[in-house]
Amino acid sequence: MVVVVGGVLVLRLHAFLALTLGALVVGGLTTQQNIEDYARIDAQNDAQKKRLTGSARELHIEQRTQSVSEALSKQATFSRVADGFGKTCTSIGILIALASIIGKCVLDSGAADRIVRSSLRVLGEKRAPLAFLGSGFLLGIPVFFDTVFYLTLPLGKAMAMRTGRNYLLYIMAIGAGATMTHSLVPPTPGPLTAAEFLGVPLGTMILVGLAVGSITATSGYAYALWANSRWEVPLRDSPDISLEKLKALTQQDESELPPLWLSLLPILLPVLLIGGVEVGKGLGWKVGDDFSGQMAGIVYTMGEKNMALLVSAGISMLTLVFWKHTSRKELAVALEGAITGAGSIILITAAGGAFGTTLMQTGIGAGLENLQGESLWMIVAAWGLTALIRTAQGSATVAMITAAGVFAGVAASGTLTFNPVYLAVAIGCGSKPIAWMNDSGFWVVCKMSGMTETEALKLWTPMTTLMGVVGLGVTLLGAWMFPLL
Repeated sequence: MVVVVGGVLVLRLHAFLALTLGALVVGGLTTQQNIEDYARIDAQNDAQKKRLTGSARELHIEQRTQSVSEALSKQATFSRVADGFGKTCTSIGILIALASIIGKCVLDSGAADRIVRSSLRVLGEKRAPLAFLGSGFLLGIPVFFDTVFYLTLPLGKAMAMRTGRNYLLYIMAIGAGATMTHSLVPPTPGPLTAAEFLGVPLGTMILVGLAVGSITATSGYAYALWANSRWEVPLRDSPDISLEKLKALTQQDESELPPLWLSLLPILLPVLLIGGVEVGKGLGWKVGDDFSGQMAGIVYTMGEKNMALLVSAGISMLTLVFWKHTSRKELAVALEGAITGAGSIILITAAGGAFGTTLMQTGIGAGLENLQGESLWMIVAAWGLTALIRTAQGSATVAMITAAGVFAGVAASGTLTFNPVYLAVAIGCGSKPIAWMNDSGFWVVCKMSGMTETEALKLWTPMTTLMGVVGLGVTLLGAWMFPLL
């Protein structure tokens, strides 16, 4: 972790290079004894999953320990790093690319604009902050935080221009909603990677992330109301939008935007499809030749995470093509931009996977497990480590990937007395403190809103920290009351 954080902060390396370098250093320092210990832990976990007992269990552990240990020992350090990189790409590479396409098409087609405008129309001017909170929360699921803020803030500025008040509240409400789903609800890379590393089903991560995120976002909104009553941030000039553009935004014809149901479909459909799989498994649906078995097969096929996002990406692309009359060339340019942006995220995430793999091979998971694996304090440790890395190097995604790699061995051990989804959401909440000058999101909020650095540190930083702390409390309460979920 010193190598990763130092590489980002001191050497100013790209996160991909810093994580890869960290993986190589950890892999190079791993001894043969570490590998053998890791292989035995892996064999014990595998035997537990297969529910082997007695002599069959002992024989399986011995054979698997030997085979895994020999296979890893024959690999060079960089080969082990590359294997971890490749496995992570296999798990989440397509998901990130598809999520990027969905986000781009939702923005370009006007679907995101429709969601925000519909929320404002339903709730009215007096409840406009709630509309911004809900819109940010919803759009933060498929779209990165920076993009959601960039998209929604002009509407907040336009509302402030109309009313002449509450500009600070609009800023904070938008950010409170978007930043929580960015770190708690897949398919954004941070929660997606945490779920993958910790063995949490995607449907479970989405549902628990939404539940915890709604509570933490509400706490952020409560803070925003309090801050707005004490301080005022005037509507200032900013580089993102001119006064003329603001006026044009308020006068844009809504008939040019897609209908609300179509705007929501690419965002909600993956949640429903993936959730359907979890419901089917819970009800014991079996694939077979009869009608019910065939229906179960359709549900499981369409609810497979890659398929669910592929269907959603197709719908968002068709919306862009037919509603905006986008030509094939324009669509190609839009998709190229989305995939190019996704490529950088995939590289960072896969490098984080390599780093996590080499960390697991040192036996660090077993060490943490022996320390406090059966205690709720493990949730606090996961939150605290993520918060420490986030504060040091700025990126919430890098902090989540790093912490998830450290705790992956604990989750895989099977000794936790609570569902590992609580570790995943604790890591997500731990990525909120402390947003300051080394965080790109801090500068997006600061510069686009027209806040000064002092105002952002006084207003934005405490709100995100509060939401992270509230998230830890909610996670601990959930793990205590509903440990096995």
